[in-house]
Parts: sequence; C-alpha cells; structure tokens
Amino acid sequence: MITLDTYFDYVILPILSISALLVFIRLLKGPAVVDRVIALDLIITIGIGIITVYSIRMDQKVLLDVAIILALIAFLGTVAFSYYIEKQKDD
Repeated sequence: MITLDTYFDYVILPILSISALLVFIRLLKGPAVVDRVIALDLIITIGIGIITVYSIRMDQKVLLDVAIILALIAFLGTVAFSYYIEKQKDD
C-alpha cells in the first residue's frame, strides 16, 4: 500500500527535482532574454511546489504562507521583466 509520504518521497519530489534541473539548464542556455525570464519564473514556481510538498509532509502550515508570498513576488518580478522587455522593443 502506497502512503502519501511514500508518494511524496518517491514520485513527486524526484519529478520536481528533475524539472528544476532541466529548467535551470534552460536558464543558462537561453537563447533569448524572454526564455531566461520564463525559466526563472518556472524555477520559482517549482520551488513553490517543493515548499508546498515539504509543508504537507512535515505538517508545517506556516510554510504555505511563505509559498504564497514567494508566488506574489515571482508574479510581480515577471510583470516587471515583461514591462522592461517591452520598453526595450519600443526604443
């Protein structure tokens, strides 16, 4: 019988780790600034997923607040990068 803890340890966390590694490679390779911005946003989103899994696994509800704040900061950062890239196109 598979428990939720086993599922987190052997399925969800390895998938999140592999996806973070692949997205980090995309962040380094580029080729364009837009790809790097999207990769950075995705790394933060994967980090939020890892924080959420850890929060559920260790029964630490306070970490969900951290994940929500991190999501808000990531969203605002992505909007700021998008605005900056759009302004560079106009020049």
